[in-house]
Amino acid sequence: MSTLSHPPAPPETVPAPTRPTWKRRMTPRPRWLLTSVVLGVFAMFLLLEAYVNAEFKPDGAVHESTVAATVPDSITGGGPLIDTTHGRVASYHMPPGTVALTFDDGPDPVWTTQVRKVLRKHGVPATFFVVGSQVARYPHLARELVADGNELGVHTFTHPDMTKLPAWQRTMEYSQTQMAIAAAVGVKTSLLRFPYSSSSDSLDDRTWPLVVEAGRQGYLTIETDTDSLDWERRGVDAIVDAATPRDGAGSVVLLHDAGGDRAETVAALDLLIPKLKAQGYEFLTVSEGMRRATATTAPVGEDAASALDQWRGRALVWAVQVADRLLNALGLMIITVGALTTLRTLFLFFFAGRHARRRRRPDWRWGAPVTEPVSVIVPAFNEKENIANTVRSLATGDYPAIEVIVVDDGSTDGTGDLVEALDLPNVRLVRVPNGGKPFALNVGVAWARHDLIIMVDGDTVFEPGSIRALVQPFGDPTVGAVAGNVKVSNRRTVVGRWQHIEYVIGFNLDRRLYEIFGCIPTVPGAIGAFRRRALRDVGGVSDRTLAEDTDLTMAITRAGWRVVYEGRARAWTEAPATLAQLWRQRYRWSYGTMQAMWRHRSSLVESGASGRFGRRGLPFLAFFGIALPLLAPLVDILTLYGFVFFNRTEAGVAWLAMLALQTVTAIVAFRLDGERLRPLWALPLQQFVYRQVIYVVMVQSALTALTGARLRWHKLRRTGEAAVGPTG
Repeated sequence: MSTLSHPPAPPETVPAPTRPTWKRRMTPRPRWLLTSVVLGVFAMFLLLEAYVNAEFKPDGAVHESTVAATVPDSITGGGPLIDTTHGRVASYHMPPGTVALTFDDGPDPVWTTQVRKVLRKHGVPATFFVVGSQVARYPHLARELVADGNELGVHTFTHPDMTKLPAWQRTMEYSQTQMAIAAAVGVKTSLLRFPYSSSSDSLDDRTWPLVVEAGRQGYLTIETDTDSLDWERRGVDAIVDAATPRDGAGSVVLLHDAGGDRAETVAALDLLIPKLKAQGYEFLTVSEGMRRATATTAPVGEDAASALDQWRGRALVWAVQVADRLLNALGLMIITVGALTTLRTLFLFFFAGRHARRRRRPDWRWGAPVTEPVSVIVPAFNEKENIANTVRSLATGDYPAIEVIVVDDGSTDGTGDLVEALDLPNVRLVRVPNGGKPFALNVGVAWARHDLIIMVDGDTVFEPGSIRALVQPFGDPTVGAVAGNVKVSNRRTVVGRWQHIEYVIGFNLDRRLYEIFGCIPTVPGAIGAFRRRALRDVGGVSDRTLAEDTDLTMAITRAGWRVVYEGRARAWTEAPATLAQLWRQRYRWSYGTMQAMWRHRSSLVESGASGRFGRRGLPFLAFFGIALPLLAPLVDILTLYGFVFFNRTEAGVAWLAMLALQTVTAIVAFRLDGERLRPLWALPLQQFVYRQVIYVVMVQSALTALTGARLRWHKLRRTGEAAVGPTG
């Protein structure tokens, strides 16, 4: 064994190794604050959307009246206009011969618009008791109603059963609706109608305290004495008959402009108004009816909203609209995830299966058997746990001529001493000051004696026949690089099993697909082989990105060389053992991949081999390597969201369908790779933990890339579990 410390210029420089201008990439800490803010705002808008989309039941679901011992007789036997403000307890009827048409549950972009057209056609006003969340969504509809001479009343913000809410939440329901109205039309209203309310004689010991409480806050409670029963949808004629007051009495008529299909209501309204006009009825708003009933000239119903109220209302309207758009965007993202997942699955089944069948053919050959000597380069920085196993597995392989060059990249844990202690004749140790992995690889290439070069991480153990299998594709003179089959050795933990699943599906199966399209994006640092000429063509291993293996692979493909996958060349690596270590590794990988894609972006518009890679490889990587991992966890997030706040059955079925598709893909991948299926029991749990970690890593990597920061190399803590075959 020979050892070189601070070696002189190598006998051949291919390329001449140059020390990077920076020794250690200084980087900002992960953008925790920015990421936390982004995810916090995301969660806030989802919760707001859940709040404004609380389960809605039309007002026809009237509660049965219970005991009314505390309700004054003057109320139960009085009219629908109830005044409990300023300590008063009084009720009023609409003046004889007058009608107040009232509409609940809107505004709705379809039915409110049609109701408004009918009212304008006949020149009559109405009172609309609006749901605040709907006003926030459609403020223009509220403005149009008021511009036509109609008035607005409060029908709460989310249409809940007010008897089931605490006092503070009831107040919030009123105030938020007022803010939405203030933002839309610049006024505040004192008219209030509770969801699921009916006539004044239905008030009981549960609902009467709410009326008194609302009066203390300045609200007039408006019930009804003529219910159209349009919510029963018994037909147009039935609605017209039910909405017609009897014997010329004044009346507050209840109809609906939202909460379901209101086509019958619109048609009935077009018949009802002419009928009542023919009977001599005058159409008033509720406020005007109240003024006449009380013989007052004071304003009733509306006041101008202050500038502060209007600004607060605009903020609320903006928040609701953003939440709506966010949920719509997430819906589109879910469709995108489904489409990408389905497309990827179909591609994998067809092309990866075709790749595997081709390689299994008895007559499959790359060309003449490759037996020429190889140089294996092992860059090592503080790899004392695994370096002995790694070097021994390489130096004692069954290939006829193997040269192993270990480049000790300034280790401080005795890594180089352990290599020397092995005293293997075909192993050379080169000690250099710490300069980073690309620098160490270039030093190793420069000192390598042979033209076939294998690059191996210092924590990776080769199977005895892996070198032989790995170099056979070089029998084809067009092949410039070969990706091997990386296996996870430490599978005892759940985190290890998750990574094992990911390696089999997300790396090895994908490489079969990418090879068919001639756009493998990464020859893994754990096991990859290169022609010296291909390395020379691209200037060696670049230190311009943190994913030097991806950067190098893209450059070699763009230079016109084929990059292929050899699944029989297997190497066992120690994957991160904890979520924290996994986070650091994937943060670097994700960010480095984005760097490499950006660095090679010009290939999208170039011709020849570079253009073919750019128009195939970069879109594949963008869609399947970045977009899909970034968006896939949204399926789980929205499933949980839908399960808690919306339809549990639909949410569960959608999630199970996606899981079934992934399970089928996993089974195919494991079969093609010769793996046992037992680890797949961890797949469902992987969706809720592992995928979320990867998701946040992708978000943080994207934010880091957008802010232009540079990351340093994150050294993982090793345990020495790298071995041939799984350890768990």
